[in-house]
Amino acid sequence: MIRVSHLKKVFFDKKRGKIEAVNGIEFHCRKGQIFGLLGPNGAGKTTTLRILATILQPTAGEVLVNGFDVVKEAHQVRQSIGFLSGETGLYDRFTPRETILFFGRINNLPDEEISSRMKEIFHILGMESFQELRVDKLSTGMKQKLSIARALIHNPRVLIFDEPTVGLDVITARIVLDYIKEFKNQGKCIIFSTHQMREAEKLCDQIAIIHEGKILSTGSLADLQQKFQENDLEEIFFKLVPVKVEDKL
Repeated sequence: MIRVSHLKKVFFDKKRGKIEAVNGIEFHCRKGQIFGLLGPNGAGKTTTLRILATILQPTAGEVLVNGFDVVKEAHQVRQSIGFLSGETGLYDRFTPRETILFFGRINNLPDEEISSRMKEIFHILGMESFQELRVDKLSTGMKQKLSIARALIHNPRVLIFDEPTVGLDVITARIVLDYIKEFKNQGKCIIFSTHQMREAEKLCDQIAIIHEGKILSTGSLADLQQKFQENDLEEIFFKLVPVKVEDKL
């Protein structure tokens, strides 16, 4: 359902010049599968996911989501995906109910279907108790649940999660990860970016270790363990990703 081929994204900065944020990466993810992009901050994870979500256009390469090209058929791609990012803001003066109603309508869902889907999603995510509170009164965990609900309202076949547990307490993070497992069980195709080793170990069917815009190795956890003769994903990661002196300080 997702196929990425020879993907490149180049930015130009006045001080730094040419920046290759993504440099020739390739991967695919099928229905009912979680594909993890594991890498440090600045590795190219978010840039890749923004291209998948049609927020950025690639410099080169091809990306197909649910059979649609992210450049030539961006509208169809947007209808196929739910995108969760820490930088997609929520409107403070809306309540969760008003937020989901708004996003349901811009996805061309009839109000009756929005109401039914909202009731189901709010129950699954445990949002009934704060559905009428304004967003500016919600905790970080509540806002994250609302962002997930917003990504799910149109029942997309593909879900894109960019570091979904950042800023969450341990309990809320665990709840969010359990929901992602359930979405996989529903047959959704899921792309999941993280820099947390344990999250990748627990969730992902396939893991791509990405650094400085390049995928250094890809495979299941078992594949990577066998290839690098290490049981610990963290040890595998540090065999691939060089640690600079300043990173240790």
